Amino acid sequence: MTTLKSKLHEDLTAAIRGRDELRSSTLRLTLTAITKEEVAGKTARELSDDEVQKVIAREAKKRREAAEAFAEGGRAEQAAKEKAEGEILAEYLPKQLSDDELQDIVAQAVAEAKAAGAEGPRAMGRVMKIVNPKVAGLAEGGRVAATVKKLLAG
Repeated sequence: MTTLKSKLHEDLTAAIRGRDELRSSTLRLTLTAITKEEVAGKTARELSDDEVQKVIAREAKKRREAAEAFAEGGRAEQAAKEKAEGEILAEYLPKQLSDDELQDIVAQAVAEAKAAGAEGPRAMGRVMKIVNPKVAGLAEGGRVAATVKKLLAG
């Protein structure tokens, strides 16, 4: 069993013993998503820590989007629950890049792309190819794309 997955199991056991309903239900749903991913396809397999992290990130993104949808729909209580679940999942993900750190990485990539002859909005794809491997798992794709657009326009 991967170390991240075993940590989730240990934390789930601790949450159940501590009668922490929110944490235990969130971890159960996440472990179910991981198991579902493991048995998807023709043969069952064990996920690596990186793959488990991607599943957790996907689950956290679902919680964020649901919280926004509930907030827009005027269901503040449900939005708060989704947000709290997202915060629990964020504990298992690497620390996200700050806006300044992201801007520095994107600025370097834009400079690289310009040196290769790509300029303006059409350089978006080339810049994203340079940036994505550097920020994988450390920044959300939407944030990265918005920063790239802003720097290419400016």
